[in-house]
Amino acid sequence: MTIQQDTNIIPGAPGSTVDPAEVAKFSKLSQEWWDPKGKMAPLHRINPLRLAYIRDAACRKFSRNAKSLSCLSGLRILDIGCGAGLLCEPLSRLGAQVIGIDPSPSNIAAARLHADRGHLSIDYRCTTVEEIDARERFDVVLAMEVVEHVVDVGLFLKRCAAMLKPGGLMVVSTINRNWKSFALAIVGAEYVLRWLPRGTHQWDKFVTPDELAKHLLDSRLVVTEETGVVYSPFADKWSLSTDVDVNYMVIAEEMV
Repeated sequence: MTIQQDTNIIPGAPGSTVDPAEVAKFSKLSQEWWDPKGKMAPLHRINPLRLAYIRDAACRKFSRNAKSLSCLSGLRILDIGCGAGLLCEPLSRLGAQVIGIDPSPSNIAAARLHADRGHLSIDYRCTTVEEIDARERFDVVLAMEVVEHVVDVGLFLKRCAAMLKPGGLMVVSTINRNWKSFALAIVGAEYVLRWLPRGTHQWDKFVTPDELAKHLLDSRLVVTEETGVVYSPFADKWSLSTDVDVNYMVIAEEMV
């Protein structure tokens, strides 16, 4: 089934952190999100690691058994910039009430289509975090591979933090900004290995761990855990690491 291309991409607006050029870029990939051998192959490879990290963090926070198949039951999770739902679906299978938002109509169409095929009930919305009803609150807010694509990182994270319930948890993943990330995440991944389409990332929009922590602190969230995500060409696998030079993830919670 062909997914219709976007004709009404949500534009940038005063107070919005959406970059229309970034939305258009990922909208072109809407029909490839669920192809594990297509242009989203790296995301498919890293997705189990991301899922386990989020699951384990949520289970520790909310005193759940991570080995239970329904360990996230009753938790309300917001996945910002969800694309076609690569994280939303497994989180839903673990029992969470998942709300996936993305400003691209074609990405949301792809997400809904795939969820319907899998008989999953996921609340997908073509919207932005700024446009969600300010009264809505979530146990867990995810911003996975998103902050390096927004117009204003601080404003974006402030809005994300406002969506958390008291005692909630935020998980952010992004890419560090240094010579190593330029060599590996852009030159290596986009031009040499061709894991990603050229132009997927802009080096100057990468966010260092210190910058991310400061933005979160400005939103009254403190980083309680920071971990790197590294690829081993010898083992051909992604794993968690203390090396945050390139890809990394953080967990942030309310200041006490």
